[in-house]
Amino acid sequence: MKLQNLMNSEEKGTMIKEAAHIVNENSVFQEETQLTVRKTSLFSPGDGFSVYDCKGEVVFRVDSYGHSGHEQDELVLMDASGKCLLTVRRKRPSLHHRWEGYVGERREGQKPIFSVKRSSIIGKSSVTVEVYNHHDHVEEYQVDGLFSQRCCTFYNTSSVMSKEVVAEVKRKVDAANNVLLGKDVFTLCVKPGFDAAFAMGLVLVLDQINGNTSSSDDDDDGSEENLVSSVLDPITTINDDKCNNNNHVSPDSHI
Repeated sequence: MKLQNLMNSEEKGTMIKEAAHIVNENSVFQEETQLTVRKTSLFSPGDGFSVYDCKGEVVFRVDSYGHSGHEQDELVLMDASGKCLLTVRRKRPSLHHRWEGYVGERREGQKPIFSVKRSSIIGKSSVTVEVYNHHDHVEEYQVDGLFSQRCCTFYNTSSVMSKEVVAEVKRKVDAANNVLLGKDVFTLCVKPGFDAAFAMGLVLVLDQINGNTSSSDDDDDGSEENLVSSVLDPITTINDDKCNNNNHVSPDSHI
């Protein structure tokens, strides 16, 4: 459901919260939304992503045709119909792996709407995001955790009071068999009022910054899990599991 203004009921004693899109107004939802992200580099000739809602319908897709495992300097996020929503482009040279995002298909001279960079060039570090609006106001976000392990949290850090969780990346569980899937299928949990297209754009950047996650340092999975990842069809494992700390789904959950 598209959300223009998100209002919490007065009975709960909460204040009215206005939701504003960053990339696409149709990607802002009233309720917490679970998206299943499927990295397609191991499943098809192209190198990209397919993103599904809880009904198994395509929400976003990314199609690129470079060599699997190699960095891309520019990626395009599309909706289900193939309309370009967002272009993310690596800025070179940049020691901090700096990326910039553009609404729609990037044009020469177009200004970015946000930029992403690693907080430090040494070791594993958080990622900082700056979003620019029409009044030159900068809104700040931060991504903490390990995307290579599909376990990270997106925060809005603009508030001086506290960091607000706006999205999370979690490992996905096959509800029917209660089996943890491989890293090429994971959950993107988007909080109410946050732009899911923007969240997915950040996932694309994180994937490029982390590069190939099959290195010995990051890949701590056994062969059994990798086998499960390659055999199970991710579309059949989409379920309505809640986004919590361990993303656990009971064996008798319905798909």
